Amino acid sequence: MRSISAILQSDFLTKEDIIALLTTEGEDKKLLFETSSRIKKQYVDDIVYFRGLIEFSNVCDKNCFYCGIRKDNVKIKRYNLSDEEIVNAAVFAWKNRYASIVMQSGELTGSTFVNRIDKLLKTIHQRTNRELHVTLSCGEQNKETYRRWMESGAHRYLLRIESSNPELYKKLHPDDEKHRFENRIKALRALQDTGYQTGTGIMIGLPFQTLEDLANDLLFMRDFDIDMVGMGPYIEHRDTPLYQYKDQLLSVDERFQLTLKMVAILRIMMKDINIASATALQAIDKIGREKAIKIGANVIMPNITPGKYRDDYKLYENKPCTDENAEDCSNCLEARIAMAENEVALGEWGDSLHFRMRNTK
Repeated sequence: MRSISAILQSDFLTKEDIIALLTTEGEDKKLLFETSSRIKKQYVDDIVYFRGLIEFSNVCDKNCFYCGIRKDNVKIKRYNLSDEEIVNAAVFAWKNRYASIVMQSGELTGSTFVNRIDKLLKTIHQRTNRELHVTLSCGEQNKETYRRWMESGAHRYLLRIESSNPELYKKLHPDDEKHRFENRIKALRALQDTGYQTGTGIMIGLPFQTLEDLANDLLFMRDFDIDMVGMGPYIEHRDTPLYQYKDQLLSVDERFQLTLKMVAILRIMMKDINIASATALQAIDKIGREKAIKIGANVIMPNITPGKYRDDYKLYENKPCTDENAEDCSNCLEARIAMAENEVALGEWGDSLHFRMRNTK
């Protein structure tokens, strides 16, 4: 087997290389992080882009076994922001020079939902002089819906694959037509074909997940030619079916370290994509997001959802920052990013360089 130093000097990583990097410790891990940090600075600079996160509804029609807002969780208080609350949050982001927002919700389909998003996009762009870029994270839709939302002002779309292993995917979801792996792949391809900056992501440290699964996840992202990625440690939620496997999980620290390695390796493999520093990292380590920024991530998502709703959009336990208002969250993150020796690029859309380069060839 090649040395870690030799692997890190390679232009193309194999599955075996990735697994070796995922098992690094000590000086080898330090070398991995130094390499990814250097590549980040070279290709996307020590700059972090804000995406104001609006979690506008926790109503979901899916029943994913890992998720706290799954349809069958009757213990959660459901909410749906008004159109005015959503638009006001977007205007807050615009006035504070975030330049970009993420509108995220549970997964719904149907004309009522589709029409509402369409109307919101048009209103937000009208109220912000079309200066605010919008990322949607609203689940699987058909290609016509994706096209319509893009024409109304959406620029990016995040649809997490959760796992690129179809067998593991089945263990994370009910066995029915609403939860097919093939549908997820089809939706991702539809997003790319429509022209979105397309993002995906996974959870790290899931029950049944192997290092080979994680290596294949990174290869999937590379081969799919993805533009942006959001991946974080799996944190169990007591009101979900997967909670029964809590005693079989890696420790939270092991999941945390594995996530940092995944971020670093992905930065090395896909040098010019956007990589988000997951909020779930902060649920484990108070400066978890800053550590990810230091070694490869270049996007962070201040939560600008009205405070009274934040505790109800709980995909996992111990979600941080649910007691802050939007101003507090922004000020806190700017200080934290400075601690990580990076700079917030206020007023910049922060489009994926990878997307721009691919579309100018």
